[in-house]
Amino acid sequence: MRIVLKLSPNQVEVPFDHLPVLAGALHKWLGPNTEHDGLSLYSFSWLQNGQASRSGLRFPKGALWAVSAIDSDFLRRSIEGVLSEPDIRWGMRVEEVTIKIPPAFSDIEENRLLVSSPVLVKRKMPDLNEKHYIYTDLDSDALLTETMQRKLRAAGLDDAGVSLRFDRDYPKAKTQLVKYRNIENRCSYCPVWMTGTAEQKAFAWTVGVGNSTGIGFGAIL
Repeated sequence: MRIVLKLSPNQVEVPFDHLPVLAGALHKWLGPNTEHDGLSLYSFSWLQNGQASRSGLRFPKGALWAVSAIDSDFLRRSIEGVLSEPDIRWGMRVEEVTIKIPPAFSDIEENRLLVSSPVLVKRKMPDLNEKHYIYTDLDSDALLTETMQRKLRAAGLDDAGVSLRFDRDYPKAKTQLVKYRNIENRCSYCPVWMTGTAEQKAFAWTVGVGNSTGIGFGAIL
């Protein structure tokens, strides 16, 4: 399930590295929780409909922000939090909340998932440094699949037959260096093809793909 929040226009320019503020707003609405501590079975998009300048982002017509989770109580608490504290920052506040259900996916065909935030694929190396994989790295497909299988098992769902791969034929695919709390993350703006059951695909649509979906990476459009 997903909630789409319609936000008012900003009064102050929104900085590019605003993801921690969005994560903070979401956890403020949730109240005391441990959702941020483990494997994220939720995701949220970046703010949509913005106009970029050299120094930041403007949303003269407001913004859309999507938050998705497999736990209905997660979304219920989010909505209750929004209703009690609709302000976020930069003069923006939630004006409207819409609930969306997953699309009707196929059990048989491979489905193409568009992303609303760049996909982060990372693994810790033996020297304890993190390696980031991008869409042109062939290893990234197996790692995307592995992460999705872990999330399916964590949710008590069957992970058999699931497979993900980047759409390397997408002509607008690109990488982006995204800073989150002074940590630089090399991500991919690229759709993902997914094989699996309709339930598995609806799950991916909800929880996102790749790593760190709980802080704004890998959300599905």
